[in-house]
Amino acid sequence: MATSGTRTFSLDVANAIEEAYELAGLEVRTSYDAVTARRSLNIMFADWSNRGIQMWEITKVEQDLTEGNSEYPINNFDIDILDAYIQRTVNGIVTDLSLDRIDRHEFVEIPNKATKARPTDYWLERLKSPVIHLYPAPENSTDKLIYYVWRTIEDTNASTNDIDIPTRFTPCLVSGLAYYLCLKKNVQKLPVIKQQYEQDLANAIKYDEDRSPLRLVPRQEYI
Repeated sequence: MATSGTRTFSLDVANAIEEAYELAGLEVRTSYDAVTARRSLNIMFADWSNRGIQMWEITKVEQDLTEGNSEYPINNFDIDILDAYIQRTVNGIVTDLSLDRIDRHEFVEIPNKATKARPTDYWLERLKSPVIHLYPAPENSTDKLIYYVWRTIEDTNASTNDIDIPTRFTPCLVSGLAYYLCLKKNVQKLPVIKQQYEQDLANAIKYDEDRSPLRLVPRQEYI
C-alpha cells in the first residue's frame, strides 16, 4: 500500500484538547471543559518560555533610528533580544555593525548618555513593555537598528485556532495539557502523566536549538 505522500499532520485546539482529555482519563462534557483547557494551554506556554528559547518564535525586526533618540520600545510579548546590529548604508553599500549588550549597571555608569555617534552598545530594560537603550545616541536618521527577538507563543483563544507550535512539539503539547488537566480533575493519574510530559518536553527541547558547530579560537597576546 502506498504511503500518504503528505507531511501536514497537525492538531487544532479542539483536537488537542480532546486528545489531552483522553490521555488524562477524562472526557470533555461541557463548554467550560474546553474553556479551562484553553486557559491551561496558555499557562503552559508561559511556562515553556521559562524553560528555554522556542526557535520558531525568533523574529527579525528592523527599526528606523532617529537622530538623538536613544530609546526604542519593543512589544510587550517580546521576551528577549538575542542579537542586534546597526545597519548603515553609504553610497548604496550596506554595512552591518554589531552591537554589544550591556547590563543596567554598565549603562548607569555612562556619564553622558546623550553623546551622539554610531551606537555600539545597547541595554534592554525588561519592563512589562520593554525598552531598548542605545549608546551612543544615533548620530543620524538613516541608520537602522536590526535585532532578532524571541517572542512568546501565540495565544489559544478559540477551539478552532491552529496552535502556534511546530509538529515536533505535538507530543509534549498533548501530554503537557493532560498534566494540567490532571492537576485539576484527576490527581490519581498525575504521577504517570507528569513523567510522560517531562520526557516529551525534554525530547522536544533537546533538538530545538541551533545546530551549528561550536568553534573556539584561542587568542595570543604578546607582552
